[in-house]
Amino acid sequence: MTDTSDSYAARHYGERAADYVSSAVHSAGEDLDEIEQAVAGRGLRRVLDLGCGGGHVSYRVAPHVEQVVACDVTPDMLDAVRRTAQERGLSNIATQQAFAESLPFEDASFCAVLCRFTTHHWQDMEQGLREARRVLKPGGIAMFIDVAAPSHVLCDSWLQTLELTRDISHVRDYTVSEWVSALGRAGFAMQAMTPRRLRMAFSSWVARTRTPPERIQAIRSLQRAAPDDVRAYFEIEDDGSFTLDTVSFVMS
Repeated sequence: MTDTSDSYAARHYGERAADYVSSAVHSAGEDLDEIEQAVAGRGLRRVLDLGCGGGHVSYRVAPHVEQVVACDVTPDMLDAVRRTAQERGLSNIATQQAFAESLPFEDASFCAVLCRFTTHHWQDMEQGLREARRVLKPGGIAMFIDVAAPSHVLCDSWLQTLELTRDISHVRDYTVSEWVSALGRAGFAMQAMTPRRLRMAFSSWVARTRTPPERIQAIRSLQRAAPDDVRAYFEIEDDGSFTLDTVSFVMS
């Protein structure tokens, strides 16, 4: 099994755990409502929050299931989730440190696998998807929600550049077509797909990852120099705030 003790992402995000618990972008949204609606009233026993980050999926679904396992590579994130779950009286949330690409769970051990805004950090997206499929029970549901890269090559390049400049643990935002192909190869069957647009307030976007001032300046310089079609696609505002594509995939 892969050793999780020396993860680049874990080292990078350890000191930022509290910022993700309190993040307005991560703690609310139509996509989070969609997740809750997908599990509520189904009598699900054990659910995996894969790449749980600040734990917002876990907090939302815990009242509707017997147990949630919040899984992340970052120990400090898991500590924050444990504390927050205790504060909210959610005693059915357990935590597990692991890479998405190497899950320490038996085959078919979860009724649902829920994965929100984490896949772009995985070193091997397709292996992570295969692991998610392996631990999902037959007839179970899986939901994957993340930023979607533009199909337009120029806009894609700009997005990946801004993401990496802001957060050096970023791997890749995938296009919808890349997602659909990878999910199919992992053995999932598409049930529904919902695209959305998500506004990112620049000040909180860089504060969450504690981006150094010199890289914030670099991002703003790139934004100011962006071609008109890039500025229009991302709806770049005077203060640097902008809008991203996201997508929700419901799979079986």
